[in-house]
Amino acid sequence: MSRTAEVFGLAQLGWGADFEQEFEQYAAAGLVPGRIAVQHRGAYDIYTVRGEVRAGLPGRLLQDAADRAALPAVGDWVALDAPVGGQTTVRGVLTRRTAFVRTAASDQHRVSEQQVVAANVDVVFLVSALVEDFNLRRIERYLVLAWESGAQPVVVLTKADLCDDVDGAVTEAESVAIGVAVHALSNVTGEGVDELRPYFAGNRTVAALGSSGVGKSTLINRLSGREVAATGEVRQDGRGRHTTTRRELLAVPGGGFFLDTPGMRELQLSDATVGVEEAFDDVTELATQCRFSDCAHEAEPGCAVQEAIRDGRLASERLASFRKLHRELAALERKLDARAKSEERKKWRRFSRSQRKDAW
Repeated sequence: MSRTAEVFGLAQLGWGADFEQEFEQYAAAGLVPGRIAVQHRGAYDIYTVRGEVRAGLPGRLLQDAADRAALPAVGDWVALDAPVGGQTTVRGVLTRRTAFVRTAASDQHRVSEQQVVAANVDVVFLVSALVEDFNLRRIERYLVLAWESGAQPVVVLTKADLCDDVDGAVTEAESVAIGVAVHALSNVTGEGVDELRPYFAGNRTVAALGSSGVGKSTLINRLSGREVAATGEVRQDGRGRHTTTRRELLAVPGGGFFLDTPGMRELQLSDATVGVEEAFDDVTELATQCRFSDCAHEAEPGCAVQEAIRDGRLASERLASFRKLHRELAALERKLDARAKSEERKKWRRFSRSQRKDAW
């Protein structure tokens, strides 16, 4: 079971009027609401108003799920049978307010499918260390998925105590995080950590996403004032050792939840066209000023994007990253289309077999 054993009211868990209205159909059937705290292989730990319970999935939910993204994820609100002896079954998943989705390879990497990393998150801390891990292109990629999720992105730069030029790094991050708050902090000294507490106000849920060893688990321990997430020793080069092995919803003293996640070695985009436009608002705004609406921003006359690069208002690396992500989205669309066609063929083969059996 989860390390958090406290009993919460629905409001404290993040319940709202939208969930209340949708749940009416389940309440009429005698089901009770709960929020997924931990996902195990084939089972879930779930917060309810009466405490934590362990729940499984019925075969129908598994069969009806189009892909992994349709299955319950940490942060989801679900409809449950009334628990008996701390055990129950998930009967339905409520519509997500937000969903941080990435693409995961499947079927020996031949096709791709969507995977929900965190559901019903209000704020996403995009965590990057100021030593070794600091990479503007990675921050851009996380920003794309954060904007696409519907949650509020916040860039968090850790290990400020090991960085010689914190202000310079913050300025660099702000140059790609358009309209997004950037915070630099140290989990060792505690400097800057308190600046993050307001994001949990109003029983909001905050997810922490970033590479392994950047200090996500240490950060939640700092915010909690006690060890609620396991951490590893820091190596001599300043890199933390990866310890988080599962996604888990952890309560923060004073209200709100922190959704800790394992570090991601790679982060493939999901269907994130809107996220790209939001994350690259500076590029898309310049593009509206181009002479031609179909401008490729290469050598066309009257290209506002290229003009901005020439006079220093836009970095050429920024445009290159924008193009790269758009190419990746196009490739992903082709993969997902291939998967959809494959699933359709499988469906018809199953139907044909059933028809032949009926004929016998």
